[in-house]
Amino acid sequence: MKKVLSFITFITLFNCNSAAQKKESSEKETFAITKTEAEWKEQLTAEQYYILREAGTERPFSSPLNKNYKKGVYHCAACNTPLFKSEHKFDSGTGWPSFDREIEGNVAYGTDTKIGYTRDEEHCATCGGHLGHVFNDGPRATTGKRHCINGDALIFVATEE
Repeated sequence: MKKVLSFITFITLFNCNSAAQKKESSEKETFAITKTEAEWKEQLTAEQYYILREAGTERPFSSPLNKNYKKGVYHCAACNTPLFKSEHKFDSGTGWPSFDREIEGNVAYGTDTKIGYTRDEEHCATCGGHLGHVFNDGPRATTGKRHCINGDALIFVATEE
C-alpha cells in the first residue's frame, strides 16, 4: 500500500502543470500602426501579405535582396520602418537576406513553435509584421547572430555612395 501511495504521489507531482506552464496571454500585443486585414491585403502584394501578416516563409534564393550588396537601409515593407543596415548584411548561404544585427528598437521578438521546436521570431516593432527568425550561428567576429529575414518583408532604400 505504501508503494502504491508513493507512486500516486510521484505521478501527481510530476504530471501537474503549473499556471506558469499554461500561461497564455489574453493581452494582444499592440503596435503603433494597426490596420484591418482587409487594409493590409489592399496595401501589400500577396507574397508580402503571406509573410508579414500570416508569418509565412518565402522560398530560399527567391529574393533579389539576398544578393543585394548596395549601400542602404532595409525597411519594413508594410510600414517603412528602418530595420537593418547594409553594413550588417552578410551572405549566410541559406538563401535569405541575413544580418548580424538589427536597428535597435525597431525589431521585436517572440517565440515560434509552429514547426515542432522553439525558434526566436522577429517582427517589426512598429506594425507587428513577421520578418523571419534569429539564430545563434552568425559571424563570431561580430555578434554571433544571424537574422534570417524574408526578402518580401523588406524594401531596400539605397543611400548615396
